[in-house]
Amino acid sequence: MRRRKAASRLQEAYSVSERRACQVSGQHRSTQRYAARVADDEEALLARIAELVRANPRRGCRYISRELREEGWRVNYKRVHRLWKREGYKVPRKRRKKRALGAGANACYKQRATRPNEAWSWDFVHDRLVDGRAIKLLVIVDEYTRECLALRVERSITGEDVLDTLSELFARRGRPAYIRSDNGSEFIAQQVRGWLDSLDVNTLFIEPGAPWQNAYAESFNSRLRDEFLEMNYFHTLAETQELARRWEKEYNTERKHGQLGHKTPAEFARLCGDSSSASLRSATLSAPQSQPAGAAP
Repeated sequence: MRRRKAASRLQEAYSVSERRACQVSGQHRSTQRYAARVADDEEALLARIAELVRANPRRGCRYISRELREEGWRVNYKRVHRLWKREGYKVPRKRRKKRALGAGANACYKQRATRPNEAWSWDFVHDRLVDGRAIKLLVIVDEYTRECLALRVERSITGEDVLDTLSELFARRGRPAYIRSDNGSEFIAQQVRGWLDSLDVNTLFIEPGAPWQNAYAESFNSRLRDEFLEMNYFHTLAETQELARRWEKEYNTERKHGQLGHKTPAEFARLCGDSSSASLRSATLSAPQSQPAGAAP
């Protein structure tokens, strides 16, 4: 093929005879004059190859040629391969799934928080405005005091947005010992993990498909959706952000929590700071609740 092209270029460039061009390039004259013949069944064969490729996208050229011969087509592998390459067919490369980072040992009931600001849980909640536009909420909860540390509402939240929120929290409350989350792309991002490692904040990833291992975040998400998202219609992002700020304040300072001895998260956090006792919650829950005079038993 290369010699044939060389002889043709010599004829065009120097206006020499075909005989002389073939002599110089070493190309036989009969080969130079050969004209490829297109088989009569070429169009039908291409159409059938296209059908087999659509039906078997993960199969290669050898499988297609074997199927054609079994159907009665008089073709060999070389012809099918030539047409396959000419049409640009190829088997898509397999995508290998990334290995999950989570483990059952990171569950909240296996590594419990024993003091405030020791363990945080974070997660994302999704909702929509009345016009159908999506909004995303970043939720961060202190597992011991049940405080809502952050409730950020945006149209989209990236890894950099997560770092901005964490930076603000660290400056205001200090660094936790570890943060628990699922395997969301924003949480497992190298940028986020590297930044937390540089600050000696451990990351605990739960097993995929096991939300109960991050029960504190899931419990808060349930309250958030039931008491806030399902109870309001949001028209704009700014309106949603303001309402979320008010609800976060109400949740921390006014809503009493049964697991905290019917105290608000903010009140329980203050008691923890005053007593500096890691067993405050158990002591609060075990103490009998006094009833007002005249109240029904």
